Formats: sequence, structure tokens, C-alpha cells
Amino acid sequence: MSETVAPSGPAAPVELRRGTLVAAAAAVAIAQIGLSIPAVINGFINQDLHTTSTTLTWISDAFLVPVTLLELSFGVVGDLFGRKRLLAAGAALMAVGGLLGFFTPSGGTGVLITGQVVSGIGAAAIFPTSIAMLAAGTQSVRQRAHSISIWAAALTGAGFISPVLAGLLARIPHSGGEYASWRYAFLAMAVLAVVSCAITLVGAQNSAAPLGRSLDWPGQITIAISLFALLYAVIQGAEDGWGSVPVIGGFVVAVVFMALFVAIERRVDRPLIRLDLFSNRMFTVSAVVTVVGMFAYLGTAYATSIRLSAIQEYTPLATSLGFFCLNVMGVVLFPVSTRVVERFSPGVVLGTGMALIGIGDFVLAAIPATNLSIGAVAAPLLVVGAGFKLAVTSITVVAVNSVPTSKAGMASGATSMLRDGGLTLGPAIVGAIALTNAANAINAEIASSPSLKSALDSFYAAPQHVPAAQRPAVEAAVHAVKSGPLGQNGVPAQVPGPDGTPIPFNPLKDVAFHALSHAYAIGYLVCGIAAAAAALIALTMLGRRRNQDVFTEPDAGERP
Repeated sequence: MSETVAPSGPAAPVELRRGTLVAAAAAVAIAQIGLSIPAVINGFINQDLHTTSTTLTWISDAFLVPVTLLELSFGVVGDLFGRKRLLAAGAALMAVGGLLGFFTPSGGTGVLITGQVVSGIGAAAIFPTSIAMLAAGTQSVRQRAHSISIWAAALTGAGFISPVLAGLLARIPHSGGEYASWRYAFLAMAVLAVVSCAITLVGAQNSAAPLGRSLDWPGQITIAISLFALLYAVIQGAEDGWGSVPVIGGFVVAVVFMALFVAIERRVDRPLIRLDLFSNRMFTVSAVVTVVGMFAYLGTAYATSIRLSAIQEYTPLATSLGFFCLNVMGVVLFPVSTRVVERFSPGVVLGTGMALIGIGDFVLAAIPATNLSIGAVAAPLLVVGAGFKLAVTSITVVAVNSVPTSKAGMASGATSMLRDGGLTLGPAIVGAIALTNAANAINAEIASSPSLKSALDSFYAAPQHVPAAQRPAVEAAVHAVKSGPLGQNGVPAQVPGPDGTPIPFNPLKDVAFHALSHAYAIGYLVCGIAAAAAALIALTMLGRRRNQDVFTEPDAGERP
């Protein structure tokens, strides 16, 4: 997630203890595990809880939204009240969120989403606080670089390992049924989070930098309402209809509160994000590339999660192979990525990374879901993963090099928020586009085929004609099919009859499978176009900037 967030305000020098380094690395690993867990178990969650298609999107974004909204504010909270307590509190919140996920009852999607929100709040505290603790305890550039490289290795390693861990845990039988074992991944996260909290309380030293720091509550509240309203409108549009009153109202609220946020940030002394940064053309360009590129990356990851787990119905362990391909390049390129940015223009590295994401997406869009081999998507996922590693390594460097030295820390923090905002938009927008397209295709097929409509009507009436003992299972299947395209694909087309002979059951299974295959290919295509656009912008407008460039123009809009 957030690779650099510079702390603000002077602090008394403290020697970095090994316990602090271990605590920071353990905490950021837990935060990254929480971010990665849903990717490989979405299919089991869908089958077990019979979620609607849009609810599955909310399960992923419920974690990401708090990270985007609260990361900068938690950086200030740590500076004001002490980073050790905040780091421990973040891990404790992730433990609570993991336990809520583990104890989610049948049909309790609200409990799971609540757990994701709580975990996301914990991660929002961990990401900036862990790096700030390391920065506060290091007294030389070399020492700081060494500690941050360990922190980054913990983050990268957790993103690499957690999908496989979740896939293995999902193989453990659960009393709740065939698909209920996804809960063990959240239990593991909770246990690891408790360990992380204990390490912090026992081994880490405290640090703070309260001088000149204050919370921008009006800015935090207005941007939170704006972003949540935007995500609500985008995600629910696929289910409620883009012309529905709640969806239109969501877009209106998002615009109004974004305007209020801008007005507030222009007037407060210590804003959440300094808008005068955007008076610098190069920073604005890098901000656009960051948001668009990160949208493309996590949109790709989300589309891959849905394709493998919910459409092709891979087991979580098999799905983790796809995410192994997506994440392994972060490990492979970790030793050289920083040196690449140092040797070449960061803008060129950023543009190259975005171009690789785009190439991978265009190849993925051309591979239909009817090709069930994991090998078919392995190579393009490796390319996307390599592109993401190059891009995320250079993003902060580009942003910091785009502004005067006095604004470097401010630019780093703003870039973290923009990066996470782009990541949050990925699942929301790709899910909305794909599910709207799939639903329209399925409805068109039903409308054009009287025989299909008749079979569907018979299926909906099936609970009235089965023995009482079978009625709950059949009613659940009917509810799943009515929930949307993913539910229509998740219910089998045939079931064993009384004598064991297969009999027709869900008439929409095949139609939904092909509609979703085409729809998520469009999702990959959208991500590819976004990444290609980001690459073009980066290469043409940022590519000539060298690492040595120092911008000395006056700080526009600087307050005394």
C-alpha cells in the first residue's frame, strides 16, 4: 500500500530499537494481509452467504474506503498523541475486524462488511504510523533506507503470501457447510493481529511530533461524505439502476461535499491536503497518473478475483495461484526497483510500469473465461504485477520531484491519499461496468427466448413443488439466481434427481457464465485503456524529469 509517508513536525531524536523495527514490519504485514484476503475467497463468500453481486464489491471496498479517508488524519493523530499506542490500536482493530469476519453468521453480510470497515480503520492507522516510527528513530540516510527496505519487504511479502495462506485455510472443513471455510482466513488475520499488537506494546519505543500539528475535522468529514457517496452511487448503480433516486442522489451529494471540501481546504491553516500543490502543473499531472494507474491495477486484481473464484469457480487455493502470479514480481523486482528509479528518469519508469499494466490487461481481455486453464492468464498477470511494482516504486519519487523541496513531505502524503483513492475506485468502477453489462445481456437473452423465460418461471416456482425437507435449499437457490449475474452463475444448471440422474435446475447458468465472461473482459479492457492513458501521460509529460531536478520556483499559495 503506502510505501512512503513522511512524518511532519520536529521530534526529539530517539535511537531506533530492533523491537520498533520488528513491530513496524509486523504491523504493516498484517495490514497488507487484511487488504489481500478477500481476493481468493470471494467465490466461497458468494456461494456461502448468497450475496448480491454489488454486495461482493462492497466487501472489498469496505476495507479500502477507511484506508483512503483516514490515512492522513491518522498520521497527525500519531504525531499528536504518540505512535506506539496508535500502532497497537490499529492492530487491535484489525483483530476485532477479523473476529467479526470469522463469526459472520449465515446470511450475515452486514457483519462481514462491518468487520471489513473496522479492519480498514485499523490498517489506516498502521500504514502511516509504522513508517513514521521508523523515520523518527533513524538518524542517517543509510539507516533510514535500511529500515524502510525491511518495512517494504514485510509489506511485499505479506501481499505475496496472504492469498496462498487464505487458499490453504479455506481447505479446512467448517461446520457451516462446504463453502463456509472462508472464515478461517479472517480468524488467522485476527490471531496475527493480536501477535502484532503484543509485539508493539512490548518491544516498540514511542515517538511523537506534536509541534504544529492539528486535525482538520471539517476537511476529513466533507471528503469522507463525498467519497462514500460517490462509491455508493457507482456500486449501487449496477443493482438499483443508474436513473434511480438513491444513485442520482449519491452523485449529487458527492459533488456538493467535494465542493465544500475544496472551500474548507482553501481557508483552514493546516488542511488535510494542501490544494496549492495542484497549482504546480507537474504535480497535478503526476496526481492524475497516480489515480488512473492505481485504478487500473486494483481493477485488474478485482476482475481477476471475480473471474477465477466466482465465474470459473476455482477453489480459493487454485485462485491463489493467479494472485501468486500477480504478486510474485513484487518480490522478484524488489532488489532492483529502487536502483532502476535512481538510474532512469522516474517518469520513464512510471510510464513503463503503467504500459506493462495496460499490455497485461489487453491480453487478459482477449482470453475468454471458457478457457479454464490458470496457465492462460499466468503470463499477463506476471506482466501486470511487474508493471505495478515499477509504477508504485516511482510514484512518490515523481510527486516529490515535482514540487519545491519545502513541500516534499506534503507531496508524499497527498500522493498516498491519491494512490489509495485510485485503488478504492478500481473494484467499484470495474464491478459496476461489468455487472451492468452482464445483467443487460442476461435480461436481453431472457426477453428474446420464450423457452428460457418459461424455464425460469418454472424454476422460480420450484420451492412450491418440492418436499418440505428440500424447500430451504431450493428457496436459497432461487434467491441466489434473483440476486444478480454472479448468483445466476453460482447455482448449478443440473442437480441429482431422486434416482441420481441429473435433472435440469437453474436455466440461467450457461447464459450467466458467458455474459459474465464477456462483461469482465470489458472490465479488463477498461483497466487496460486507463493504464495506457496513464502511461502516455507519464512518458510525454513526466518522462524528461530527472532525479537531479530540483524545483526552486516560489511556493504558490504558501501560508506564513
